[in-house]
Amino acid sequence: MASDVTVRGAGIYGLTIAWNCLSRGARVTVIDPHGPGAGASANPVGALAPHVPENWDDMKGLQRDSLIAAESFWATVAKAGGGDPGYARTGRLQALADDVAVARARDRAQGPLKHWRGHRWQVIAAPDDWAPVSPSGLVVHDTLTARLDPARAVDALVRAIRASGGRIETDAPERGPVIHATGATGLEQLSAEQGREVGRPIKGQAARIALDRRGAPQIFAGGLHIVPHADGTTGIGSTTERDFDSDAPDALLDDVLTRAAAAVPAIAGAPVIARWAGMRPRARSRQPILGAWPDRPGNFVANGGFKIGFGTHIPVARLIVDLALDGRDAIPAALRL
Repeated sequence: MASDVTVRGAGIYGLTIAWNCLSRGARVTVIDPHGPGAGASANPVGALAPHVPENWDDMKGLQRDSLIAAESFWATVAKAGGGDPGYARTGRLQALADDVAVARARDRAQGPLKHWRGHRWQVIAAPDDWAPVSPSGLVVHDTLTARLDPARAVDALVRAIRASGGRIETDAPERGPVIHATGATGLEQLSAEQGREVGRPIKGQAARIALDRRGAPQIFAGGLHIVPHADGTTGIGSTTERDFDSDAPDALLDDVLTRAAAAVPAIAGAPVIARWAGMRPRARSRQPILGAWPDRPGNFVANGGFKIGFGTHIPVARLIVDLALDGRDAIPAALRL
């Protein structure tokens, strides 16, 4: 007999968890009072970028596994529901300021040979038509980085879940194990119950501009992700704001756009077509947190995606569903709640 499971939260973690449960034959209800993709998963940037390939650890391995699995994952989701997540592995360019940075980048090229399963990190001449300002004339080009369109990815998962018999509701009774993937609000609730800060909301701001560089690699420059999308727009972001007065876009986003144009002159003057601000869930560990909810039997937590929710959701879903449905605990120590 199929088991029931309830997933609270319809962001990228919650929807991927629901899809994983469905693939195991469970009956799934996703509950989110705000609807799918209403929180941090609405960020318009869509960068799927790895950490630098050195000082290797479990977290970098988990992120690598998610990035490598993403191509087949999103192809399966698109086939099941007919939605297009806007996924493509387009790579990434990063500027190199001087000879010291060039030498460091070349040293790092050995890391991917060991850890990235065929994907490369190499120093190349900066392309003439699409590149960050680079005083050395050289850039790092990695081939593991990919992109997707977050809103379209959420829609593709919603379509696939419903086509496979899952329910997505604003309210419904809980049945079976309950997996909480409730983002910043969930971290605040968990912190209140535990009497200590487990995590907190961090405000982020980002934008889309009308610049068609579809198929070009994304650029990371000055702490900003600049991501060309398949629909002829480009995502730019984002801020990391621990102190804020409002959850709406403000002058800090104007600063992001100014910095982006200085780092990549090709985007200067492109019209801004969308502005976004939202709360991203940052755990105190700065990494996703997974496990049983303390003192709530049958309840589980998958949270803390912060800036890498779309870059870790595939193994995060597998690990928490293993625990919630099968009682199998393979959660790495660094990610334990």
